[in-house]
Amino acid sequence: MKLPMLPLQSIFYPGETVPLHIFEERYKQLIADCRNNAITFGIPVYINNHLEYGAEVQLVEVVNTYETGEMDITCVARQIFKLKTFETHKEGKLYPEGTIEFIEIDYEADEVLKAEVLQSINKLYDEMGVTYTPIPLEKFNSYILAHKIGLSFEQEYDLLKITKENDRLLYLKNHLVGTIAVLKEVQRTKKTILLNGDFKNFDPLDFKDVTL
Repeated sequence: MKLPMLPLQSIFYPGETVPLHIFEERYKQLIADCRNNAITFGIPVYINNHLEYGAEVQLVEVVNTYETGEMDITCVARQIFKLKTFETHKEGKLYPEGTIEFIEIDYEADEVLKAEVLQSINKLYDEMGVTYTPIPLEKFNSYILAHKIGLSFEQEYDLLKITKENDRLLYLKNHLVGTIAVLKEVQRTKKTILLNGDFKNFDPLDFKDVTL
């Protein structure tokens, strides 16, 4: 299958809202074609000077159009794909095109593992002193908070390539355990530093039983 392409150094997961500012002529043309022909396009992830995996996205709305022709748009990410071929220009168009293969994604999850990951996310936010709206267990999956738990760009890309939900949850769990441990150590260090700056009351020591 072929899709128009808009490569970005960004990662989007299925179901995620994708806000974009379109300013290059080739991508203005792409969005016009999406509006006129109801086509989707692909956002392959540009990482380490390489394009391989990405997400198919569907245009939802053109929010703003400027005098220059630039646009603010919103899209929704649908399916993950692996890029087979990439051409810098689709025939007769300014924008790129690629041949893709959709990746079958499994969403079946072990409920205990899912609960453990959600609990770890709660602990992470508690350690950071950040409030957030709790997500019911039945509505939670590995993609929902993936951008908000401290994953590096490379880790987010790794997550994109994992096809099974249990494997994605386990990946997140391992990350969260390590991150929470680091945060706890940072908090302990901060308390130690603060204590070292305070005057202390020392109990007098009784040296009568000390021998050399």
